[in-house]
Amino acid sequence: MITILRRFFAFCSEENRNKFYKSLIADVFMSIFEALKIPAIAIVVRALIEGNVTSKTAWYSLGLMLVSVIGSGLIKFTATMRQTEGGFNACAEKRIEIAEHMRNMPMGIFNESSLGYIASVTTNTMQNLENVATRVVMLVTHGLLMTAVIIVMLGFFDIRIALIILLGTVLFFIINSALIRTSEKVSEKKLAADAALTDRILESIQGMAVIKAYHLTGENNRSLEEAIQNNCKANTDMEMNVIPYIGLQNLTVKLMGVCMAFAAVSFYTKGSMDLLTCIMMVISSFIVCASLETTGNYSALLRTVDACVSQAEEILHIKEMDTEGKEITPQNYDIEFENVSFSYDTKKVLNDISLKIPSGSSAAFVGSSGSGKTTITRLMARFWDAESGTVKLGGRNVKEYSMDSLMKNFSFVFQNVYLFHDTIANNIRFFDPSASMEDVKEAARKACAYDFIMSLPEGFDTVIEENGASLSGGQRQRISIARAMMKDAPVIILDEATANVDPENEYELVSAIEALTKEKTVIMIAHRLKTVQNADNIFVIDHGKISASGTHEQLMTEEGIYRNFINARKEAASWKLGMKG
Repeated sequence: MITILRRFFAFCSEENRNKFYKSLIADVFMSIFEALKIPAIAIVVRALIEGNVTSKTAWYSLGLMLVSVIGSGLIKFTATMRQTEGGFNACAEKRIEIAEHMRNMPMGIFNESSLGYIASVTTNTMQNLENVATRVVMLVTHGLLMTAVIIVMLGFFDIRIALIILLGTVLFFIINSALIRTSEKVSEKKLAADAALTDRILESIQGMAVIKAYHLTGENNRSLEEAIQNNCKANTDMEMNVIPYIGLQNLTVKLMGVCMAFAAVSFYTKGSMDLLTCIMMVISSFIVCASLETTGNYSALLRTVDACVSQAEEILHIKEMDTEGKEITPQNYDIEFENVSFSYDTKKVLNDISLKIPSGSSAAFVGSSGSGKTTITRLMARFWDAESGTVKLGGRNVKEYSMDSLMKNFSFVFQNVYLFHDTIANNIRFFDPSASMEDVKEAARKACAYDFIMSLPEGFDTVIEENGASLSGGQRQRISIARAMMKDAPVIILDEATANVDPENEYELVSAIEALTKEKTVIMIAHRLKTVQNADNIFVIDHGKISASGTHEQLMTEEGIYRNFINARKEAASWKLGMKG
């Protein structure tokens, strides 16, 4: 328990950690004020025993009670405010820290399998931490401090009773430690089951059309049903594992109170304790039990705090790329690879690649899926760092550039366009939020997007649904091209930019791309013949190596992957579905 609390405090910044420490000091005084109820009751009990109850007795007792209630209330307000500020500020700062950390993480981290996890940590996990941790830390530490203060105060009355409480508290913590260790053993299975269930639910929602088409809804959707059952079992197993310890923990607290009361009565009957002290010990036993029981009940939630801290730290421990380069403006935009190799984890993707793309020229990469085409373009813009070898822009290693000065040189048009939940105008001027509406409209005209945008109800002020769900693939692509035009970078990377476009939109999209790439260095990945055949140089990638390079005409004279690729495309384009009547 103490270890988890210390880990949480270490997780917070120094400023917020000090807020928690100050709140703990306030908690000590609050516990002292709350413990004043015991002498307030003692005044009345003494007067009753002595048969000397007067108005002074009532006033003295009332005065102590008021001091106890008002003092503890005011301090509790201060302590709660500090702990609340510390908790929420700590989580807000961690969100910012994670966001800043992600800026310098390799782009390979953000694949489909990890995006959900990272998003969950930055939203759900941190929300759980700020909502749960503040209350848990407050209640657990208050229970601990209250128990400690009462043990010390009772020690002044009778050291024997204080030792009984101390012994019971030690036994309580032994059981509580076993509870936390047990929950840690099964928490990994629970977290894995939670993640698997989230993946299956998202998969089912995204693929609902296919699921319905193949009648896999309800019980027939076995993978989702299995994930639900596994999650149910994991959560049940976790609770069943800790319930015995919680029961034993609560029983220990109750028995401690019984032993304390029994011992006080025994001491009184044997004459080693006066009646007033005996009565006060019996009353105090209930107060001690209540505070320690609260600690025990809420300490079970500490495993949530610990899990949240672990998940946040897991992301923060991902190694960053060194982006502290120089502000460099390249003299030209030549792109060079010198003996570059790259792997995803243990899988070799590029193997000793060397190539040069002169400034102002166009280059196309062709090859089968997984051959390394996209990886090459990502290394140019330093989405990842090469495992070995050197990637250069304008004769300088891309690692010499600061990330901002490097990214100024690149614009991207991806196959899967991402549009933000904002107006069309703001999506187009994303690179330069201060750009005028006239500049936005001009970029839209060049991208052949102006007409369809103006046909929308709000024109350029139309708010796009999440990821552009309300627009067609061609419309999203043209907005993406307009956005790239606004940036006006000297190097344009086109990653299957026309792959998902219907024939009606293809002509306009190709025109938009021609306008975008005019007088630029162009790097393209494409499977369509008309996209690659006019490139100045075509690189054929096969299993992470350049198997051939040259112009379309040169490669067509050679036997190999490229000619087979072109012939297969021509054959596919001329294929027609025949029907016999």
